[in-house]
Order: sequence, then structure tokens, then C-alpha cells
Amino acid sequence: MNTPTNLLISGPSNGVLTITLHRPEALNALNTKLLEELVEQLEAVEKNDAIGAVVITGSAKAFAAGADVREMASLDAVGVLKDPRVEHWKRVTAFKKPLIAAVNGFCFGGGCELAMHADIIIAGEDAKFGQPEIKLGIMPGAGGTQRLLRTVGKSLAMQMVLTGEPITADQAMSAGLISEITLSEMTLERAQTVAAQISRHAPIAVEMAKDALLKAFDTDLSSGLLYERKAFTLLAATEDRNEGINAFLEKRKPLFKGC
Repeated sequence: MNTPTNLLISGPSNGVLTITLHRPEALNALNTKLLEELVEQLEAVEKNDAIGAVVITGSAKAFAAGADVREMASLDAVGVLKDPRVEHWKRVTAFKKPLIAAVNGFCFGGGCELAMHADIIIAGEDAKFGQPEIKLGIMPGAGGTQRLLRTVGKSLAMQMVLTGEPITADQAMSAGLISEITLSEMTLERAQTVAAQISRHAPIAVEMAKDALLKAFDTDLSSGLLYERKAFTLLAATEDRNEGINAFLEKRKPLFKGC
């Protein structure tokens, strides 16, 4: 794997890999190269049993201010249709391990869409979330309309997308877009703490629990409950399930092996 030029990689530490978006000259705007490098890192993580979760973050000023508008401007309709970023987004969506976004500052457009690809979003008190594409005569194109509406509801999603105006961290918290608000200087540390806590659990159980939770986005309740029960049953065949129960009964910490 090539050394990334648009990302900073830290760890793994306590089972957590930290990926920092690093295009400071463009407020971490997401261009094709950055997304390609991000996907390469995530796919490597899936093959590394020493990593249980990933934290993705940006700078104090911006998680990511959007997609790279200059790059976008060079594409005609055919270019947009064949845009390799479509496949990169699909691969981010398919990432099996927990992904936690630590967000400070601007989280707009593609940046907001990337944050919504995360399983947990922890935001600094100065964070702002928005889908301002409408101001450029376009609309969200990496899941912004779909994930936003399913997360914050129809009315707020419509307002954010159709006006292009952002919401604050407090509003995002009230709407269910994020799980926590921290002091801005503590955002990354808090996200890493949550990720480390997740990493201590049985890997197969974590993966199947994440999968079952995401299933609720695209299925009805009855189908979701059936999917959950099947996953629950399959875990009964794992060694980690027996280890977890025995450790509880024996009043000791479990030693999970991922099998």
C-alpha cells in the first residue's frame, strides 16, 4: 500500500487506528485521491486483527468542508456518471469494523456525508453540519439526502438541503445526528476512548451487532427482528461467546480471540 499524501495515520493504539484528513490548504475538501487513500486504509484495517475500530477526524477548523469543487467543475455529465468516487463511497459504506467520526469545525457537503458514513459521530462544541450543495446549483450526491432524512427526519433534512444552511452541534445532537458533544480540544481523545472501548469486545459480536443495527435503515421491523435473531443465534457458535459468559460467571475479564 502506498504512503498516503492526503491523510495522516496514527496507531494502532489500544486497538484503534486514527485517520486524519490532511488537505489543510482546502479545508480537507474530499477529492478523488483522498477518498482513494481512505479506502485503501480501511481495506487494510479489515485484514488487521490488531485493529478493532477506526477514528476518522480532520483539523480544529474543519472535519471536511465539502467535496473538491475545482475537481467537480472539470466533470461533464459523462464524467460524473463514471466518477470513480462512486465506487470509493461504496467501499466506505461496506467497511465492516466500527468507524467513529471526531468532528470539529466545518462538516459540510461531502464532509457531512463522510461523517454520516461513520457509525458514531462525536462533535466538538464548535462543529457545524450542513449540506450546502444547493447554493452551487447542485445537490448532495454521496448519500446526503438519504442518510440525513433517515437520521434527522423529513422536516429538518428538507430545511438543511433546500436552504443549504448548516446546523450547530447542539441542533445536531437534538436531531440525533451525533451521539455526543465535547469540548473542541477533547473531541479526538473522546472518540479514541469510545473506539478503544469497542475494540475490547468480541470482534465477531461487534461486527454482527453493527450489521444488524445498519439493517434497520433499509428494512421493515419484522425483517429486521428476524435478521437480528439469526445473528444472535450464529454467535452461539463462537468461542468468544462462551468466553464472555464464562468470564462473567467467574468474575474475571474476558479474553476474546475473534473466533
